[in-house]
Amino acid sequence: MSQQTSNVTFHERVEDALRDQILHVALERTTERFQRLRVTGMGSLPNADAVRDRVRLIRAHTLSRLDAYLEQFAANVERAGGHVHFAADANALNRIVADIARTHDVKSVVKGKSMISEEAELNHALEAQGVRVVETDLGEYIIQLAGERPSHILAPAIHKTKEQVGQLFHEKLGVPVYTEPAEMTAAARAILRFEFLNADMGVSGVNFGVAATGTICLVENEGNGRLTTTAPRVHVALMGLERIVPTLDDLSVMLQVLARSATGQKSAVYTNLITGPRRNGEGDGPDELHIILLDNGRSRVLGTEFAEILYCIRCGACLNACPVYREIGGHAYGSVYPGPVGAVLTPALGGIAPWSDLPQASSLCGMCREACPARIDIPRMLLLERDAATRAGQMPWWLRFGLHAYSVAATRPALFGLAAWGARVGTRILGASNQGWIRALPPPLNAWTQSRDFPAFANESFRAQWEKYQGENQEQKRK
Repeated sequence: MSQQTSNVTFHERVEDALRDQILHVALERTTERFQRLRVTGMGSLPNADAVRDRVRLIRAHTLSRLDAYLEQFAANVERAGGHVHFAADANALNRIVADIARTHDVKSVVKGKSMISEEAELNHALEAQGVRVVETDLGEYIIQLAGERPSHILAPAIHKTKEQVGQLFHEKLGVPVYTEPAEMTAAARAILRFEFLNADMGVSGVNFGVAATGTICLVENEGNGRLTTTAPRVHVALMGLERIVPTLDDLSVMLQVLARSATGQKSAVYTNLITGPRRNGEGDGPDELHIILLDNGRSRVLGTEFAEILYCIRCGACLNACPVYREIGGHAYGSVYPGPVGAVLTPALGGIAPWSDLPQASSLCGMCREACPARIDIPRMLLLERDAATRAGQMPWWLRFGLHAYSVAATRPALFGLAAWGARVGTRILGASNQGWIRALPPPLNAWTQSRDFPAFANESFRAQWEKYQGENQEQKRK
């Protein structure tokens, strides 16, 4: 789990994102629409709460017997003529893909959308071997042209406006400056169709693998996934080892909520079920199918207090619902997996020390848990990771000092009362010129007043008001 910009801190990336007005326009356009569509889509599902409960049960059961289901899945893939490879980490995955490419004299690769390939930085590994890699998902294609990384697990180019994309296509593809998405899509389609027909290998992600049949399921809306997996002579599918469901019936439950949670659709435009490579007599499909199961820390998470994050089905609903993500976007997180799910998953896989800031990127409002089709309790795990960061000595000195000072005062009523009196007097003096609001606080509290005013403390503390109320109540009873 590598950072995008290791020489830039999380807080610096956040500040840059908050100043980017074009980013705010792009995020507001898309996340608001996704939120609205999700509510409508889930509202169209009969017994939606029962289905979500079933999704959670299936994910919990599968992970509790993951070793057995992985063995069953691998055996059935091999029985259908495919090949299964287990990769302990990102480097192992890249070596396996590179070996397959070398064996088949691969010169060009088309890729469908795959977060696993982003996690392993596969494109860089293949390009270092002299293999040309072309992203075919429209969002991924846009950010490849821009030299960027995805900012959303569902919509990789969510951080760009259509005006920016039109200008990018003009500069990189030599087409006119288009203003309509349909024009841009047509321009990309004309170029990518040639790539599909001339590629030596196709690389895709996997939404779910079915243990009982050895089937892999790819869900998409553009058709590029179907071309990636059928046109080239070799298909390599990349899959996190937790993305297993026991049976096709269990898969149908997942598909009821996946598209609805992601884009509000009852079903995605393309739901591809692939079992083995092309058979004798079949006109379409690859000669070989290779499925690579990536661990990269997932087995360490199993059985821990963070194992619930592996229930995730990658719908992106938690990102669209999160007030923090909607302000700072995905690149500010510095991780392949942004938003609430990434704030838990990234430290869980990569360790808390290099990612101690991510669990702080949450208001703990619970909107992510409410939106999640598997009811993953992300706020619970964020609190656990904050605790882990503190125990690992990753908390800033000023925050450690502040919490220690608070604990000293809070356990000594007289001292607490004195501190409250000082804060009340001081803030009311500072806010006197602005009707009780403070526009600038000293560091590190200025992080608050950089974007909003701070209210002066009330004239009376809650305790004083409560004692006054109790006294008045007793007087009324006496009378």
